[in-house]
Amino acid sequence: MTQTAASEARPYHHGDLSRALVEAARRILETEGPAALSLRAVAREAGVSPAAPYHHFKDKGELLDAVAHEGWAALDTALTEARLKAGDSKERMTGLGVAYVGFARDNPALYRVMYDCSRDKDALPEQMKEEGAYCQVRNTIGERGGGTVSPIDLELATIAAWCAAHGLAEMASFKQFDALKEALGGEEAFLRAVFEHLGMFAKLDQA
Repeated sequence: MTQTAASEARPYHHGDLSRALVEAARRILETEGPAALSLRAVAREAGVSPAAPYHHFKDKGELLDAVAHEGWAALDTALTEARLKAGDSKERMTGLGVAYVGFARDNPALYRVMYDCSRDKDALPEQMKEEGAYCQVRNTIGERGGGTVSPIDLELATIAAWCAAHGLAEMASFKQFDALKEALGGEEAFLRAVFEHLGMFAKLDQA
């Protein structure tokens, strides 16, 4: 696609150029993969001059950080919607897990960039703090505990729940689970069943 054609296909307002570049980067990530991403490629995809991205991002790393920022915000939105649809706190926890895995499944390249850009940082992404995605999980666990869980236990439980969702997101597409998915009634039923069984061993220990 020529630069002129790209400009006609994806017009933008100058005030929105930064966002247009991030959206262009996301399209390249999901269609061609991280190896195809460069500031020049993003400029071409957005229909702007090769120099335009440098007015907003000094290098590819800064662009990827901006893409990751958008990804965490999108995940937060997905989890918010899941919480609002659920009933009690147990259903909310399961809904959060299913929404998390669904987000990772639907945005595989973006999901990878989100973690790759966070791994070497000194702090969690801003969207995982305050009332972001991570805190939604923590708040839901706190609701289930009725305010009786200590701060340390609450934090550890949140990490455990987050890691469970992250692990299932990595493994949910394994073909070895196809028969179990069919027996349970499909992909979502499989995901819900896994999350509903997370506390099974704690219950067995108490028996």
